Amino acid sequence: MIVVMSARADETEIKAVIARIEAGGLEAHVSRGMERTVIGAVGEERGLEAGVFEAMNGVERALRVVGDFRIVSREAQPVDAPVRIGRTVFGASGVAWLGGCAQDWSENALRVAAQAVRAAGGGLLYAGGGRGHASPYHYRALGVAELERLQEIAAEVGLGVVAELRDVRLLDAHLEAQTEALLLPPQALSNAELLREVGRVNKAVILQRDNRLTLDEWLAAAEHVALGGNHQIVLCECGRHGDAAGLDVGELAALRRRTYLPVIVAPQQAVGATAALMLARAALMAGACGLMLDCLGWAKAEAASWRGVLSGTVG
Repeated sequence: MIVVMSARADETEIKAVIARIEAGGLEAHVSRGMERTVIGAVGEERGLEAGVFEAMNGVERALRVVGDFRIVSREAQPVDAPVRIGRTVFGASGVAWLGGCAQDWSENALRVAAQAVRAAGGGLLYAGGGRGHASPYHYRALGVAELERLQEIAAEVGLGVVAELRDVRLLDAHLEAQTEALLLPPQALSNAELLREVGRVNKAVILQRDNRLTLDEWLAAAEHVALGGNHQIVLCECGRHGDAAGLDVGELAALRRRTYLPVIVAPQQAVGATAALMLARAALMAGACGLMLDCLGWAKAEAASWRGVLSGTVG
């Protein structure tokens, strides 16, 4: 059951709906958007009727949502819900973005990327989220030392930090470092325990997806986070890799019809540097609200081209 509160609903009316849900033996999950508050009732809904809630003060409408994506579904919240990460708002007007290094987290690489992000007017520096290696001999995870280095370099130029999290044991380190957001790569989205722990913290999370995950699996990962109470979720599409490199903008449009969460793309991971600009423009026209850019090695001409896209010139 999803209860959509009126834009004029006050806190007393919201609490009354929560109390009614909990009295029925269900758990209430509250999502506060810029215009409306949406309350999800999670559990066995037998005995709960939409009409009971619609008769309550402050309720605009109530509906049953069939399926596994109740909290993050477009049915639950028809209006897009922007997510603020530092000074950057994803899902509002304009093109929101973050820049950084997907694979190389050395001091030199991070400094180069930080300067590029700052020069392009960005506010967020990220590390991680690149393609994972199947070989155990090439596996790398962003640990405490890399996190500290990233935080130090970002602070030097006044940027917020977004860092990869694959291991739940490193969650406390991210909280202590006060990163602006957690970046979960595609490999981490099958880890339900990690997703639930991330859902219990008050910190934005970016969930990356590539062609190894279906749209349903992606939304299921977001639902795990939302069930923990954290609704500050941004979805990031990394596209296909290997021989079938690319990105299906039709899927992006379909996803936008299914969820109110902000959707961004990582074009360089999907197709590499050469065709990334064209792909970014197509993705923005298909409904993506922002970009995740690998700024390492930007030439002056390339940086200028990206600034045009980031300023909203996507045609």
